[in-house]
Amino acid sequence: MSDALEGKVALVAGATRGAGRGIAVELGAAGATVYVTGRSTREQRSELDRPETIEETAELVTAAGGRGIAVQVDHMEPDQVRALVERIDREQARLDVLVNDIWGGELLASWDDRLWEHSLDDGFRLLRLAIDTHIITSHYALPMLIRRPGGLVVEITDGTIEYNATNYRVSFFYDLAKVSVTRMAFAQAREVAPYGATAVSLTPGWLRSEMMLGHFGVTEENWRDALAQVPHFAISETPAFVGRAVAALAADPAVARWNGESLSSGQLAQHYGFTDVDGSQPDAWRYLVEVQDAGKPADVSGYR
Repeated sequence: MSDALEGKVALVAGATRGAGRGIAVELGAAGATVYVTGRSTREQRSELDRPETIEETAELVTAAGGRGIAVQVDHMEPDQVRALVERIDREQARLDVLVNDIWGGELLASWDDRLWEHSLDDGFRLLRLAIDTHIITSHYALPMLIRRPGGLVVEITDGTIEYNATNYRVSFFYDLAKVSVTRMAFAQAREVAPYGATAVSLTPGWLRSEMMLGHFGVTEENWRDALAQVPHFAISETPAFVGRAVAALAADPAVARWNGESLSSGQLAQHYGFTDVDGSQPDAWRYLVEVQDAGKPADVSGYR
């Protein structure tokens, strides 16, 4: 994959940390030029007030073998998104991959409150962060992406369409946000297909993001220490895993086979043969159904 995307240009919207950072880096490892966007820079943090920055992500992309370009963008602001796309057009004159990974709602979702107890202000802002941002970004970016056949849109969500259809996802607003993103991919697939482009939704499994590791008080180096608190965390995966899924899709000349589909990192690993950084292929969504949700003891045998 080291040069599979040489000459390709990608935009990873929401690449400050987590899945977005992992995707940007793996696209870079495949040789792509990657524009990485977010609100947190070395001079200014978003309301999440975390240390990760878009500049760091861009540097990781370049170190991996690609070219990382950091641009501070609030994707809820149409003028900023339009300016971003105009810059990409001016500098590259093409866009081959659009990844909508904007989120930032971690501090807004109340996991215990029911709809009538949840703050409406927080709930509506969560929806704006999770849904409006994706719509705004695609609105401005798709005209450039469909100029030449082969463009790819990846909507990052949490949960496959099958899992989310029958499982309540923690809280009303979170549930609505993640289901909506999957449907956005389905709708975009119908609109871009006549131009030779493909749109999919993609979910990682239980992601060992910076915030998740911090929640359990561990690092990537000692993440297994968290199993004493949550045994099923054994099925978790690094952001690189979903990143490799996106890189595999972007390099696949027959990617249109997936148009409109809801995909997972574990599913695509089985199809394309890539692994997580430890050489495993965690299949989190099958594990959740067959082991965790079934009330069985944690055992990842046969699932990674």
